[in-house]
Amino acid sequence: MQNFLFVLLGLLLLIAGGNWLLKSAVAISLNLNIPKIVIGMTVVSFATSAPELIVSIKAALDGFPDLALGNVVGSNIANLGLVLGVTVILGSIDVRKSFYTTDWPVMMLASLLFFGFIYFDGNLGRVEGIIMVSLLFLFLVYLLRFQKTAVVDEMPEDDIPLPLYKTVLFLGLGGVALWGGSELLINGAVGLASSLGVSDRVIGITFVSVGTSVPELAASVIAVIKKEKAISLGNLIGSNIFNLLAVLGITAIVSPIHVVDKGLLSNDIFWMLGVSFLILPLVFFPKGLRLGWRDGLILVGIYVTFVYFTLR
Repeated sequence: MQNFLFVLLGLLLLIAGGNWLLKSAVAISLNLNIPKIVIGMTVVSFATSAPELIVSIKAALDGFPDLALGNVVGSNIANLGLVLGVTVILGSIDVRKSFYTTDWPVMMLASLLFFGFIYFDGNLGRVEGIIMVSLLFLFLVYLLRFQKTAVVDEMPEDDIPLPLYKTVLFLGLGGVALWGGSELLINGAVGLASSLGVSDRVIGITFVSVGTSVPELAASVIAVIKKEKAISLGNLIGSNIFNLLAVLGITAIVSPIHVVDKGLLSNDIFWMLGVSFLILPLVFFPKGLRLGWRDGLILVGIYVTFVYFTLR
């Protein structure tokens, strides 16, 4: 019963946190005259990736490397399969050229880099972690200097600037609520999963990863409802880049990671690469530069299939 209450309270905090974070992100983009896609890929992505960072570092330090890796790999699959799928079922997203010239290629590059670092020896060391964090820094510098709006904002007239104190307050409340909500959700989910006798990898790749992806789901669904689709798409792409380069990079620097359950290398990592690659053709077919409800059904179907084969 306690675990169930943790899950419920965690979800409520995450939904509230997603709303507060979105308010602050839109206000920052207006006040600084920065494209919303950039804010989505930096401020929102960093705040919603914080749970993954906290969980992965703690898991690695506590001697549960499969939980740290499964958390990130599973979160990336959930972000695109579950979160993006649900988001575009609720409302289609129109994208522009910079999506496939910059954002998606960087996400794929980060995914392939992680694959190359860990697949052949099953280890992610400090030097590899430093390389990953350095690449993230270079990407953010490029993003803030050159990136243009990559998604059409349907209702710009609804954007109302907030006073600085409100912007800071919403940003702080959103970050704290997302972190606290994720902690409660993860503790409850792991408690429920452990009672079923499931392995660390399976707990990480399913229960924990979904728990830490709920902030992205909350922020993205709220963004679509409020017609802030630049925040929605940028948040998901940015979160996957952050998860790989920042979360795993920083975790490897703090405590090098060694794969214990080989299922992560023989199964999970290929699902992550596959769903990441799939986003590009879905953007172009059947309608060019758009993700619609049919694409959402495909993505959710892929995620459900992944979970089924993982838990089977």
